[in-house]
Amino acid sequence: MTQKKWTRLLIGDKAFYKSLLAIAVPIMLQNGLTNLVSLLDNVMVGAVGTEQMSGVSIVNQLLFVFNLCVFGGLGGAGIYTAQFYGKKDTQGVQYTFRFKMMLVLSLLLAGLFVFTLFYEPLIAMYLHEGSETGDIAATAAYGAKYMKVMLWGLLPFAIQQAYGSTLRETGETLLPMKAGIAAILINLVLNYVLIFGHFGVPAMGVEGAALATVISRYVECLIIVIWTHRHTLRAAFIVGAYKTMRVPGELVKDIFKRGMPLLVNEALWSSGMAIRVQSFSTRGLAMVAALNISTTISNLFNVVWMALGVAVSIVIGQQLGANEFEKAKQSVWRIMAFSVVSAAGMGLLMFAFAPLFPHIYNTTEEVRSIATGLIRIVGLAAPIHSFCHASYFTLRSGGKTWITFLFDAGYLWVISIPLARLLAIGTTWPILLVYALCEYVDITKALLGFVMIKKGVWIHNIVGGETK
Repeated sequence: MTQKKWTRLLIGDKAFYKSLLAIAVPIMLQNGLTNLVSLLDNVMVGAVGTEQMSGVSIVNQLLFVFNLCVFGGLGGAGIYTAQFYGKKDTQGVQYTFRFKMMLVLSLLLAGLFVFTLFYEPLIAMYLHEGSETGDIAATAAYGAKYMKVMLWGLLPFAIQQAYGSTLRETGETLLPMKAGIAAILINLVLNYVLIFGHFGVPAMGVEGAALATVISRYVECLIIVIWTHRHTLRAAFIVGAYKTMRVPGELVKDIFKRGMPLLVNEALWSSGMAIRVQSFSTRGLAMVAALNISTTISNLFNVVWMALGVAVSIVIGQQLGANEFEKAKQSVWRIMAFSVVSAAGMGLLMFAFAPLFPHIYNTTEEVRSIATGLIRIVGLAAPIHSFCHASYFTLRSGGKTWITFLFDAGYLWVISIPLARLLAIGTTWPILLVYALCEYVDITKALLGFVMIKKGVWIHNIVGGETK
């Protein structure tokens, strides 16, 4: 292929980027603000002590599994939502919304059962000697306190995700962003008040951080739900949505057929990431604290390519639903190119400023040194992860969920987790070398993604039954 053809394939016109950014920018802003507040949360909790920061980090890693199970479960129905919307089938969108509500409430019950009964042994999995930093017993106690409060926030999170995902898949991206921003600001203010005890409020430490998060989640949920029910012209699917919870059996069967692999994928992927982190935690509490810092910083810098991945599923899903196959093929490569270039730029910034970030935390030099190395490793790996992320959402947009499952969770459990456990537990190699090898092994995954995207295995209209 000539350079001119590659340029036409990978670079779109102004109209293309304008429509893409109209979807991606609100998601970027919301996620960016969320991660910025997460950073400030970390700094404020860390100011109380390293044990508090580590305890909160461990619990958030566990809750991450629940969050992604919700995300994966909604993703299966969301494939149909985007394509029904592209087909202009409002009733179809309404059916998928009902399915989402029933699914998230089922996942909520399962999550409460597991975390209520087993939070202590789950937290203990991450507590190991091996560094000069931290008190294991104190870290476990702070983690338990944080978990007990955070469980109250699972309900609004689940409902908000069902509503917000449907709004985004039907073209309404601004409202979820505004609700998210409001929640973020409330969370930030309440963190300052409740963690340290200002304006006559007693200092609550980690429990204050959890309470602030829970309150902000209820606010976000209420804003999205109330807006949806008051703007029926822009959210037509909500009209009569609760008159019955009926969903056609054939559609339920199809959603489970394509959606269950996504739910299983997110459950296995998130639990796999938790196991991967647990493998690194065997090197001591300093690694747990450093990973918390590195993850928080990298999440802030990765919002661009993370949002572009979500944009892939929406843009491509709508184009496939409208049978615009050639346009979808062109859009995929352009979004992926834009995502990789953006990730490379942000990754270089992370690498350059890595030594500065750990110094905003009140922690030990041991933790700061490890965190600096981790941030640099993640920064250099950003283009690889962005390509894998966009590949995942492309495969998912066409309903190829079993392939998506093998590509994502399958790769993690077969390649990444065994490698992490072998190197972290079975060797005495420096932890930064171990972590780098575990990050850069995803080069193979990116190559697999490239082959599958190029072959067009994802091109499929699941609501119209057409494939190219």
